[in-house]
Amino acid sequence: MFLTRRTRGTRRRARFAAWRRTRPFWAGALLVLAGAEIAAVPLAPVSVLVGLGLGGVAALGIGAALVAAGLFLWFLPHTRHYVGMHAVILSVLSFAVTNLGGFLAGMLLGIAGGAMGFAWSPGQQPPAQASEQPAPEPPRLPDPDPGAAAHPPHKTLAVALPFVLLAATAVPAPGPRPPAPAPGSVSVPRTPPTVTTTRFTPDGFTLARVAEVPTADGPRRAMVLSMRAASLRDYRLRTRDGGGAELALDADELRLGGRVTLYLTRLTGCVQGILCLTFTPDRLPVPPVAPPFVFMTDVTAEQALVASGTIGAAGLALRPGRSPAPPPAPPPP
Repeated sequence: MFLTRRTRGTRRRARFAAWRRTRPFWAGALLVLAGAEIAAVPLAPVSVLVGLGLGGVAALGIGAALVAAGLFLWFLPHTRHYVGMHAVILSVLSFAVTNLGGFLAGMLLGIAGGAMGFAWSPGQQPPAQASEQPAPEPPRLPDPDPGAAAHPPHKTLAVALPFVLLAATAVPAPGPRPPAPAPGSVSVPRTPPTVTTTRFTPDGFTLARVAEVPTADGPRRAMVLSMRAASLRDYRLRTRDGGGAELALDADELRLGGRVTLYLTRLTGCVQGILCLTFTPDRLPVPPVAPPFVFMTDVTAEQALVASGTIGAAGLALRPGRSPAPPPAPPPP
């Protein structure tokens, strides 16, 4: 009886080992752990997570998606390229839209699992087994396109599809939109106005690059942020006119629509209200593409130029600021 049980256990372990070697098992295990860690870190009921907004819901959604990706690698190993690429994208996205990707642990596990799943390839049959059971070689047909064999269509589609989806999401919705003016067509002030806002929320993907804008002192480098739309809460702008008097523009909320382009010489704020950073033309965000659902709080920026199709404001107020103090009178002789 004891030998029979031991033999059955040995056979089960052998069958499991054979099953494990035919699929990216450890890659799927890492993705399952990553998804469970990202979803379990908040340790709160579903009602509380929903009350937290996008951060709580995103933790559950991305965690469940990574667990599903791990199960796909276990039971559908032929989808490893498509699933592995999307698992890496979701893991990187979790840093911005969840609790820092499960405090980095879940994000790193997801990146490692997705990369391992994408790179895994089925092993060859052992030589002993191959000699005992030789498989008949199928007839070979002439290949009209030699380059097609090096890049199978399904693999090319699996790799290209995430980038196609990314580009399609980043493209603004169709409709008549006025083109954004070129930086050289408008001269910006010598000293850029200072803008503060308690919350800066772009709509869709945000693309960052560097360009030169003309000023009275010559061209000046500026960050160029392009997005579909944007919302700024508690907007405050401070600038000076030609005589040096300070002007103030306040709004409870400023909404920019159409093709929005911001030219900034400096940007300081807290990403997701947690990680406070400062960006300049010499220090762009890495990578220079911000995914959706990313916002910034306590923002202070030097605004060189703004271009947008539409501008809407709630509680707009324009008032003069403090005038420059007059020079002191010369002492009497």
